[in-house]
Amino acid sequence: MKADEVRKELAKYIQPEKAKASSKFFKTGKGEYGAGDVFIGVTVPNQRIVAKKFRDLPLDELKKLLLDRIHEYRLTALFILVHKYNTKNSDKAQLANFYLDNISGVDNWDLVDSSAHKILGPYLYDQDKKILYDFAHSKDIWKQRISMIATMYYINKREYHDALAIAEILLKNDHDLIHKAVGWMLREIGKKDQNIEEEFLRLHYKKMPRTMLRYAIEKFPEKLRQSYLNGEV
Repeated sequence: MKADEVRKELAKYIQPEKAKASSKFFKTGKGEYGAGDVFIGVTVPNQRIVAKKFRDLPLDELKKLLLDRIHEYRLTALFILVHKYNTKNSDKAQLANFYLDNISGVDNWDLVDSSAHKILGPYLYDQDKKILYDFAHSKDIWKQRISMIATMYYINKREYHDALAIAEILLKNDHDLIHKAVGWMLREIGKKDQNIEEEFLRLHYKKMPRTMLRYAIEKFPEKLRQSYLNGEV
């Protein structure tokens, strides 16, 4: 299997109008967060079909896709990598390190959200999570988002310490995509244990960016939600 075979397979599904819409949706204009990203117009379901077909693609070929300038090639590569990681008896360390070694290809929010909690989160579950904290403290928005989204794996296991600690690190971040990621993970904690989420919110909600707070309290009863929005808790 070769990377070019994956490219040819994806080409069968190209929709020019989809490419145009995606370029706008993912903010690829000059000065925007996705500046320079290139879309060819393949839907996510079709990328998943291709990824399943090429799940045995060797890592050296997968790397070519993950570092390609075409967005759909990178996302398909991550779908393949997740397939590999979830395969019984796969070399988790090798795959997680491949992810980290090629992290520069994970450079938009959908790429992060499709992979961080499915590869890095589980790999670090019973290990030192220093790299997540390093990512949270970095200046790279995508590493920051990876650090937060990776904790979804722990949240789903009702283990909240790392998610809350990283959320606190990112409280003063000035990027909307980080506000949304932190708010989303706090909301996920609240679905499991609203008391835990509210403990955190009561300490921090008055200084939270508005978008972060709105995401965090989205599922609260309306009266309680308004109390947070109005600073009355």
